[in-house]
Order: sequence, then C-alpha cells, then structure tokens
Amino acid sequence: MSKNLVIIPTYNELENVGKMLDTVQELPVPFDVLVVDDGSPDGTSAVVREKSAEYPGRIFLLQRSGKLGLGTAYIEGFKYGLEKEYDYIFEMDCDFSHNPSDLPRMLQALENEADVVVGSRYVKHGNTINWPADRKVLSYGASIYVRIITWMWVKDPTAGFVGYRKKVLETMDLDKIHFIGYAFQIEMKFTAWRLGFKIEEIPITFTDRIEGSSKMTKGIVKEAIFGVLQMKWKSFFS
Repeated sequence: MSKNLVIIPTYNELENVGKMLDTVQELPVPFDVLVVDDGSPDGTSAVVREKSAEYPGRIFLLQRSGKLGLGTAYIEGFKYGLEKEYDYIFEMDCDFSHNPSDLPRMLQALENEADVVVGSRYVKHGNTINWPADRKVLSYGASIYVRIITWMWVKDPTAGFVGYRKKVLETMDLDKIHFIGYAFQIEMKFTAWRLGFKIEEIPITFTDRIEGSSKMTKGIVKEAIFGVLQMKWKSFFS
C-alpha cells in the first residue's frame, strides 16, 4: 500500500482544523496529514496536537514562528514528505473549500498515469459554489490569462488542490520556487509541465469557506499577475 501525505497550511483555522483532520482520517484510503501552522494565535496548533494524540502516527504538526507565506509552507511540507519517503504528496486548504472526499479519486489518478493531478473547477463537471459573480470572473479570467502567457494547457492553473508523485518533487529544485502567494500554485504546475511531467485535471466542486476568513489580498493578486509574466520570461533563458 502506498504512503500518502496531505499537507494543510493553516493560519487561524480553529473553526475548521479539527473537523478537517477527522474527515481525512475517516476516508476509506489512509492519508497522513502534515499541518503547517504559521503561529496562529487562535489555538489552531493546540487542536492539531490533540488530534495527533487521537490518531498517533497519522497527524503531524510543523509549527512556524509567523506568517511566512503559503508557498514556503508547502515547500517545507514537500521537503518533509520527501524526507519521510511518502509516495504521493497532496496539498489542500483547511476551510473545506476542497472536499477531502475527492482525495481517493486524486490518488487513483496518480496511481494510474498522472504525475501531477489537479482538482479542477474548470474542466467538464467542475464547479464553484457560494462565489459572488466578481470572484468567478476574476478566477476564470486568471486561468485564461495564465494559459495565454505560459502556453500551458492546464485549465485551472491557480488551483490549490493538487497531488504529486514523489518523483516530480524530487526532480524539481524546490529551493528555486520563487513565489509565496497564490502565484506559487501556478509556478509549481508550470515547473512540472516544463520538466515534461503529465498533468491530469479531474473535476471538483469548490465551495467557498463558511467558517473563518479568506486569506486573499490585493498583494497576492498583484504577485500572480506580474509573476506569470516573470515566469514566462525566465523560461526563455533556462
């Protein structure tokens, strides 16, 4: 049986983290979980420790000193997963916008032919729920923008529900992944695509968070817009 790790970055996710960890552990396929917490002042890490004791050897906590960015949280998680020799490593949000019940389908795609699997809102049967119209326009417009600039065919390049074969993360130079906001998601897919790995998208329903507050900021959007141009420009010289 494969070793599977789900990385979940957190900051002030007290309302969600306990339910999320229980839900992942109740899946019919075993997934270990690494929570990377950026010094949440609301007690998120205390709940993770309680769940770690409840599910020994299945839930782990990486406590960081402060808000260091989504990208750096995932990079630390990837390095942890490679060090512990997990076969498949996944990333997802803590707020249930990504449904943990989709994890077995994503794992199956990796066990078949995919090197990278993307839980996609923009392939056939993909969907979003509870999003206002302007958010839908921004997100879908961003996906088109990324495809035009990068020439990468992935329909949901900003998606944050992603799984990787171990060999993909081993082949990448993770220390050269530059972006720390949502542009990180684009950069990871672009890097895997340029290395020749097979990226498969499977449909998911993305449900906007009910508990807690969104981490989206204007700075994150700006990083994504200009970061895509920077990535493509650099690709001509490497």
